Amino acid sequence: MFKTASITLAVVMTLGASAQAQLQTQAPADSGNSTPTFRVSVVSRTTRAVSYKHRSGATRINFQGTDLMPAAAGEAKVESKRGALEIEVEFSGLDRPTSFGNEYLTYVLWAISPEGRPVNIGEVLVGDNHRSKLDVTTDLQAFAMIVTAEPYYAVRRPSNVVVLENAVRSDTHGTTEDVDAKYELIDRGGYIPTGYKFDPVVLNAKLPLEFFEARNAVRIAKSAGAERYAATSYEKAVAQMHEADEMATGRHENKKSLISMSREVVQTAEDAREISVKHIDEERAEGERRAGASREASAKDRADEETQRRVTAEIGAADADRRGKEADRRNLDAQAAAQQAQGAQANAERDRNDAQQKQQAAEADSDRNRAAAASSDAQLQQAVRDREELRARLLQQFNLILETRDTARGLVVNMSDVLFDSGKFTLRPMAREKLAKISGIVLAYPSLKLTIEGNTDSVGTETFNQELSERRAEGVRSYLTQQGVPETSTTAKGYGKTQPIASNDTPEGRQQNRRVELIVSGEIIGTTIVSLSLQPAVATTSPQ
Repeated sequence: MFKTASITLAVVMTLGASAQAQLQTQAPADSGNSTPTFRVSVVSRTTRAVSYKHRSGATRINFQGTDLMPAAAGEAKVESKRGALEIEVEFSGLDRPTSFGNEYLTYVLWAISPEGRPVNIGEVLVGDNHRSKLDVTTDLQAFAMIVTAEPYYAVRRPSNVVVLENAVRSDTHGTTEDVDAKYELIDRGGYIPTGYKFDPVVLNAKLPLEFFEARNAVRIAKSAGAERYAATSYEKAVAQMHEADEMATGRHENKKSLISMSREVVQTAEDAREISVKHIDEERAEGERRAGASREASAKDRADEETQRRVTAEIGAADADRRGKEADRRNLDAQAAAQQAQGAQANAERDRNDAQQKQQAAEADSDRNRAAAASSDAQLQQAVRDREELRARLLQQFNLILETRDTARGLVVNMSDVLFDSGKFTLRPMAREKLAKISGIVLAYPSLKLTIEGNTDSVGTETFNQELSERRAEGVRSYLTQQGVPETSTTAKGYGKTQPIASNDTPEGRQQNRRVELIVSGEIIGTTIVSLSLQPAVATTSPQ
């Protein structure tokens, strides 16, 4: 006999506008494509993991319900055998998984490594008495265990509908260490993309649960873009689903064959979904690479134009100054000669000889001055070229890490709001990685100066925005100091909402205003720091 789902009647819902607002899925990767392709949001969770001693006999560990299902409980016996750990577990107090949404049809037991790698070790089927038993094995030696609600048994990453977690007992033995296992979970609603409509399906209690899991798996694969990105696997899953449908609607269906075919559908559909997700990630990465290359090329063109303009201006100014000094010297020489010519008649001949000698000396001096001026011009031009080449090279290097623009104040490196935890000043791992690269470049030029300026949009109180901008700026400065950048070379200041670069009336404008900017300057690149507080504020109107 096969254990079947005790579901009498249910209709899979169609998502409306209000439901869409509650599901935290991301927007399609390609808005111009009719195929719904998605990047699934993930959230993190931490639980205790145990390192079991090899071949040390059996030990027991409890399971306790989470806030989602506080009445759930369980107990497991873990025993080390040759080449694997055997786990015998019994659960009680389990509600039907459909209570969390019609897409959830079953439960899955996971082993989580200390590094956060989840391993699907078995499906948990709920009996009529809300109890379930499971005998499984795992090749992990140290791990935590959780139970999650899932749309089908063959998922490869746990959802965030965590209903049970292991709990170390006082008599649990054979452990060598306790570690925190931090792992990623698919956010609630990640299996139902916004706007996606399910065909109504009647769940027949006479059909096995595996049949409905297969229907879920095919729909989820389609919503993930498998129809486009994994056509061969998806078409195979659809064909298998058709075969399962024929078995389910037949008068003398063979439940064993139906369950077997349904599990094949789940596996094929899950493979198609994984392939699709991989292709979508590759397309997104390629798009980001092309966008970065385009920004780099544009920045280089602008830098070349600015360099040429500055070189031409400096050379013109130096040439005008030199011509003025030569004219002054010639005027002085002419006045001296005239005064000598007015001497006594008796000394006229001597004066003429002296004048000739002085004229010759003046000509020689003029020749020497012209030669010195030419040499000075060459040195000045070389110094200007060196500064501009370094400035362009730094602009190119910074642009490979974060968006950077060349301004009169210096090179402005923009850190967007998404590199911080929302509403906080804590740097995200990606922000620390990018700042570490920035500091590696800055350390190569000790004379560079960095001004860190924090800015916010107009949402929230003035006090909150000012404090948030100051803490974000100081957080960036502190991290750069930890990376070896001299503290004397950096300053940090927050401007709150007082220095917008775009209108706060639109979400896009507010996103631009929520930023931290690093102004890189110094004589070595031809720019000294200009405080932003000395610049006129951008006129803008925004709601308070």
